[in-house]
Amino acid sequence: VICSRIGNGICHQLHLEHWARPGQTLIGGDSHTVAAGGIGMLSIGVGGFDGAMAMAGEPFYLVMPQIVRVNLVGKLPAFVSAKNVILEILRRIGVQGGVGKILEYTGSGVTTLNVAERSTITNMGQETGATTSVFPSDENTRKWLRAYHREEQWIPLAADADAVYDETIEIDLST
Repeated sequence: VICSRIGNGICHQLHLEHWARPGQTLIGGDSHTVAAGGIGMLSIGVGGFDGAMAMAGEPFYLVMPQIVRVNLVGKLPAFVSAKNVILEILRRIGVQGGVGKILEYTGSGVTTLNVAERSTITNMGQETGATTSVFPSDENTRKWLRAYHREEQWIPLAADADAVYDETIEIDLST
């Protein structure tokens, strides 16, 4: 258990820079804990009671969410940001369309986004009500971790080619 001291900064950025690791699980006391999904980590924001129980060594329980594949293709054009991607998802599914779901990002467009962009998308994924959002861990993730002198924590991580999803959302980044 790691407790960050008051005044250290905004938790979603601290998680990403210091503690997020591909393939690991993180629960935090802020809804924006989900930003660490941009690095390939299953990160979930919880309430005070769940957080306190976890710090006391008790297990964290949740109902198995549905998994939504968000298939990204293309590349963002000039003057379009990662925030536009999640705003498009919000436009399509609304502020409750992610309740009981995990948004898992896949597709060739993923490689065109750096970890900061991915984290922006996962950070705002909670605006859909999603349990969390997650990107694969790839060479962009390795570069991010290297910049923070944490490259030894990198592992490649992606969905299996034959993964089955409860639903799919297609996003063409170029449009």
